[in-house]
This record gives sequence, C-alpha cells and structure tokens, in this order.
Amino acid sequence: TDAEVNTRKKTFTEVQTERSEQAERTVLIKCPQKLNEEKLLQYLCSHGNIKSHFFFENRGIHALIEFSEKNSIDSLQDAVGVPNAAEHHVVPFKSRLFTFTLKNPVSQAAGGTPVHLSPQFHIPVKDLVPKLCHADSISSQMYMLLNEYQLTEENIKLRYLACSLVRDFARAYFPDSTVKPFGSSVNTFGKLGCDVDMFLDFHDTQKHATKMKKGPFEMEYQMKRLPSERLATQKILSVIGDCLDNFGPGCIGIQKILNARCPLVKFSHQATGFQCDLSVSNSIAIRSSELLYIYGCLDPRVRALVFSVRCWARVHGLTNSVPGTWITNFSLTMMVMFFLQRRSPPIIPTLDQLKELADEKDKHVIGGYDCSFVSDLSKIKPTKNTETLDVLLGDFFEYFGNFDFRRNSLNLRKGKEVNKPESSPLYIWNPFEQDLNISKNVNQPQLEKFVAVARESAWILQKEDKTQQTINKEPWGLAALLIPFGKSNASKTRNRMKGMGSETIRSLLDSLKLNSANSLQKAVGK
Repeated sequence: TDAEVNTRKKTFTEVQTERSEQAERTVLIKCPQKLNEEKLLQYLCSHGNIKSHFFFENRGIHALIEFSEKNSIDSLQDAVGVPNAAEHHVVPFKSRLFTFTLKNPVSQAAGGTPVHLSPQFHIPVKDLVPKLCHADSISSQMYMLLNEYQLTEENIKLRYLACSLVRDFARAYFPDSTVKPFGSSVNTFGKLGCDVDMFLDFHDTQKHATKMKKGPFEMEYQMKRLPSERLATQKILSVIGDCLDNFGPGCIGIQKILNARCPLVKFSHQATGFQCDLSVSNSIAIRSSELLYIYGCLDPRVRALVFSVRCWARVHGLTNSVPGTWITNFSLTMMVMFFLQRRSPPIIPTLDQLKELADEKDKHVIGGYDCSFVSDLSKIKPTKNTETLDVLLGDFFEYFGNFDFRRNSLNLRKGKEVNKPESSPLYIWNPFEQDLNISKNVNQPQLEKFVAVARESAWILQKEDKTQQTINKEPWGLAALLIPFGKSNASKTRNRMKGMGSETIRSLLDSLKLNSANSLQKAVGK
C-alpha cells in the first residue's frame, strides 16, 4: 500500500522522534471485565480527542489510548483517584497507568461486547508449518512467516510507551533525559515477543553548545565529577534501578548487571508484558540499529530472508535465548546481510558505499571510529537484482554450507571475504568497531553444526519434488526446513552421512552430545 511505502521511507531518526512524541500522548488502562468499548471511549473523549486506540490481553484486557494533545492526559490525571490504601499502603507515584472498574457493574455490564484484541505474540512454529504448506511458492511461505512474526503497529506503540514510562522516572532526576528503544524493537528485524532494549540519553548537548557562544562568559554547570564515565553510568543505572524497584508500578524482577561490558538494568514491565533491558546511551549500538533499519527498508526480500533464517536456526538449536557458544541472532542477521551484498548484482550496498553517500549531517565519529553512513533512503539506488526468495534461500544455505570459515572472515564494510585477522572459528567484523569480532563467542562445534544443518537444508531444497509432497501431504519448501531433522529425516540423513568427511560426522556427533549437561557446562565455560 502507498501508506506503507511512505512510512518505509522516513529516516530512522524521524521515525524515532515521531514515535517517542506519540508515546508521550499515550496512556494505558486496565479495563473492567465486562467492557463496553463505546462507553469507555465516550468517557475518555470528555478529556480530549483520541487519535488512536487498541485493546490487548495481558492478564486482563488493557487499552492503549493515544490522545491528540498531551494536555488531555493532565485532564484525565486530575480525574483519577489514588487507590484505597486499606489493605496495602501505596507509593504515591502518579504514572500514566490506570485501572478502570465499573461503579455499578450490574446495570452497566449489559452492553459489553467482545472487543478486538491485538495479538502481542506470534504463533508457535508447530502451528506455522501446516499454514505454510498451503502457500504456492517458497517465496510466499517466507512472506507468510514474516507476516506472522514481525512487530505489528500496535506492538511498536506499546514498546515506545514502555520507554516513555521509564523516562518519566529518569526525568525526576534528569529533567532533560530521554529513554529510547534500540536494537530489534526499532531495526525492522524484531519479532513479536522479543525483549525491549532501551537506553537512557542525556541529550541536548549540541543545542547548548551553540547557545554558549553568545555573551562574555564561559558558563557551565557545577556537576559532581567522577573518575570514569563507566562509574557514572553504573551509579545512574543503580539509582534508576532502585527507583523502578521501589516506586515503579508493575516493574518487577529488577536485576542490576552493573559489571557487564555494557552495564544494564533488567526488569519485567507487567503492564505492557515486556522484558526490558535499560542501559545508558551507547552510540555505536544505535548506529547498528540504524544501519539494519536502512537495510531492512531497502528491499522487502531482506527482512523475509532474515526472519526465515532466524526461525530455521532456532528450530535446529543453532541459536538460543541464553548466552553461550551459539551463534547470536545479531551475527546471523549480519551473515544474511553479507550474503546479500555478495549477490550479483548486489541486493544491498556495502557499508563503505553507504558512507560515500553520507553528507555533513550524517557524519558520526564515535570513540575514534568512523560511523558515518547516509540516513536518507532516497539517496540509495534501488538494486537491479530480481532473484526470487526461492533462489536466495537455497543459495544462502549453499553459500555458507561451503564457505571457507578456516581461512576467511565476513567484512560488511567492504562486502568481501577477507583473510581472518585471528583464529576465532567464525569471524564477522564489527561494522563500526573495526577491531572487534561480533561472533567471538562461537566455538568450533557450534560452527560445524551450523555448516552441517545448512548443507542438509540446501540438499532438502534441491532434491525436492513439491507435487509429490503435496499429494502425500508432506511439508515442503520452508516448512520442511522448520522441522527438526532428527525426527522425520533420520534414515535419509544416515545415508547422506556416507558422503561426508569423518571430521564433519565427529563434529555433528559432538554438537548432538552438547545436550548433556556436562558438556554444555564445558562449552559455556570456554
């Protein structure tokens, strides 16, 4: 649709600004059990015009209400009372989370009709596989998976609202601060149910720098000085963590992880249902989010391929939600990007090409690293490549099933395979911090398992007889790859093993053994 194309072409910063501003005009209401949508909206309209709203289920029905004007919230807050403190004493922090119950349930309940609920989670893979079998091509299967898994408009609004509610706490200490999402919530590759990564930013520094030039004095705030930025970050996060823990309505399970490479506070936000990670502004992580946003917007095949490959990797235990020696989703996404840069003609540009298109306002040097690239999508020429996703999926498995990981690394700045600078099994250059390997955590057995499953998948797609499989009601195409191979293809796999080197077989067996707790400990400990 045209509307979708228009939203696609906004710059990353425009989208963030617009959505953050939207979230500031938004409230979240836990609704009465017998809900009459019309009556609820009618009442809320008495406080101001409602721009958009939706309902979702999260231990009871909730409504997200976006007003047209920010002052409508003040009007509503003036009308809302403090909970009756008979059995509990309350912390009198007034947020934008409200509970509505009916004053006279019996007479008012009659009009309650079921409201439309927006899904906040994707369907399980086992329910997806039969759906995929009804598609007419692998390409349609991949778009079907994308549609089931990608973040919805409603879910994105909820993510920005969660950030905005945390910002209200931060502003008690730092009135200029903002809290913004980064990572999968904003880079176009997030799936329903993924965590919300958010960072705290004390911006406005640029604005002040220009104002300070006027007048005869050098003027500055008196501020507490600390020996390192890291210590300041730890102190700030520690206090805001305590604040959420002590006063935040529905903030539970607060964990402060202040000694990590990037200090953070993890918590669960009950009202929105999100698991959240809060850190202090990390400019390079934001540049990575924007880079992926650009790649995701350039061509619809990019996201379709990434979502399918991620889902495939999860089914076969190549990725995992707990940290360890597995390939991460970020590394896997970068592998897909690299593969798309290597097509002929390329489907997406290299980072160096995006840097050449950058103008003055796109210049970013962070900690000595050049992180400049073009932000205006219209300056990037569309690809001339017309390959179908059917071809790309098979070729992705083929490409990495035969990649020389012993010798080569993946460099997305150049879009080239280059000699490995050091001996990590899998080496993917960090696009910005050029001396870092983003897949340093991956060990040899995990890489070999990835190669083996990629080869197996390429083989399944090549050997496929779709007509026969449709007659036999067998899963085909992408669906056939989303079933763990041990289950249906055990005998086929055995035959195929004959052709493989003993080294690969040993590594396959090793990676299967990884499931025993003992070797898992060893693998994670490395």
